[in-house]
Amino acid sequence: MADATPFSPVILKHIHEPGSHTIEHYQARGGYETARNLVGTAEPASLVKIVEDSGLRGRGGAGFPTGKKWSFLAKGTGKPAYLAVNGDESEPGTFKDRYILEKDPHQLLEGVILTCWAIQSNHAFIYLRGEFILGYERLEAAVREAKAKGFIGKNIFGKNFDLKVVVMRGAGAYICGEET
Repeated sequence: MADATPFSPVILKHIHEPGSHTIEHYQARGGYETARNLVGTAEPASLVKIVEDSGLRGRGGAGFPTGKKWSFLAKGTGKPAYLAVNGDESEPGTFKDRYILEKDPHQLLEGVILTCWAIQSNHAFIYLRGEFILGYERLEAAVREAKAKGFIGKNIFGKNFDLKVVVMRGAGAYICGEET
């Protein structure tokens, strides 16, 4: 029998800590500092390259390389770009989205902020499975907290970049995860 390789969780590292869903807890562990330092400062193309080089993959069934997906966006068209975040979690046997939504929604929001800066999108739509009531409530609260601190909305982090984040609940159909 082969030895199991030990690993340290990254994305779900803080979900068992009391209050992990609050902005106070998230900021106490350095949350939003990366976004504060990069939005309005870093070249968006350099963030895409960093994510490509990191090997980061989507958490859906296909595990598609995130940086590659970002690089597909047409540049300089003058048309708005939109970020769609799929939190439906309707793939059979998966339980990943709910944990993040309920336990660490600010980590998700910081990822949304960084993604929107990298792809130069001023609008993000986060779609959740309708049954994720607690996740929806916590994410909505997180959006309100982040907006109150100037991390979402007009001139986020005091920079010349606006970001509107909309959270929507659906009815939980598997088709929601399909490519558009």
